[in-house]
Amino acid sequence: MNDNNQNNKATNIGLWIAQGLMAGMFIMAGASKAFQPIATLAESMPWVNDVSNILIRFIGVSELLGGLGIILPAILRIKPKLTIYAALGLVAIMIMAAGFHTIRGEYPAIGGNIFFATICGFVAWGRGKRVLT
Repeated sequence: MNDNNQNNKATNIGLWIAQGLMAGMFIMAGASKAFQPIATLAESMPWVNDVSNILIRFIGVSELLGGLGIILPAILRIKPKLTIYAALGLVAIMIMAAGFHTIRGEYPAIGGNIFFATICGFVAWGRGKRVLT
């Protein structure tokens, strides 16, 4: 039983680290897409010139809210189930982003999408198992 408690503690620590990293990454990425001028975004993300400005802002707001949702409900212990939904939403965003990059032939970007989707999936799984608070 002691090993189980140590495993739960290690899993909980891993989940908090994953949540913090994903929150920081998605909040920064989302805020830039939601609030930076399109011309500024185009300098670092040339694909923004090929899609609707509304879509770019929608993606930004979705990432921003997902980043907040993956950490705040768990930290504040207010509706912590929302953390699971936010993590699953971010997985969906990353799957769609991988599809988008595949269509455009931007294969190097797909590895990052898979990486982030996997970490968010881990958060959804771990918080769904109630391994920890």
